[in-house]
Amino acid sequence: MTATLQVTEQQTSQRYFTPEEYLALEETAEYKSEYCDGLIIPMTGASTNHNHISLNMSIALRLALKGLDYNVFMGDVRLWMTKKRIYTYPDVMVIPGKPEYYNNRKDTVINPQVIIEVLSKFTKSYDRSDKFQFYQTLPFQEYILIDQSRIYVEQYCKLANKRWSYSQYDEEDTALVFNFFQVEVPLADMYEKVDFEAENEPEESAEE
Repeated sequence: MTATLQVTEQQTSQRYFTPEEYLALEETAEYKSEYCDGLIIPMTGASTNHNHISLNMSIALRLALKGLDYNVFMGDVRLWMTKKRIYTYPDVMVIPGKPEYYNNRKDTVINPQVIIEVLSKFTKSYDRSDKFQFYQTLPFQEYILIDQSRIYVEQYCKLANKRWSYSQYDEEDTALVFNFFQVEVPLADMYEKVDFEAENEPEESAEE
């Protein structure tokens, strides 16, 4: 699931919440929401393709990093970005060593080094632009964007001069090579059970 942190006309008329109020509401909410400097933004439900890709990546990384000092988390673990006052739920995060928890909350971390987002047609522009800029306020090293409607993966790796290198993968017989820990994940494994035809079918209007 994901949310686009774009302020709409309706949202500007809503009240602003403190981070503490958001966290209290989130503990009892039926569905997750993200928080952006006072605004609470409901998250949309994830498609089956989105779920397959997130799970495939989490399993691949857990197996590849087994026995090493890394933690792999899926979308239920929250990330806090202090400089932007944002709470969000990345699809997959990898943390070397022990997680650093914000205010000792075991559901909120602040130190991922690898962040993975699965793109949908509604969020891909935001994930590539504003969200990436927000993430850059963290000292993280690698950002992976995986398209759920076609075979297409983008990889950003932080260089020594604090710039970012960019690579893209669009062939099933290739592998994504992580820079941070030298792990390879074949795109065929990443996209296992993903149904592109179902993802790209036009949405039918609901019958009255």
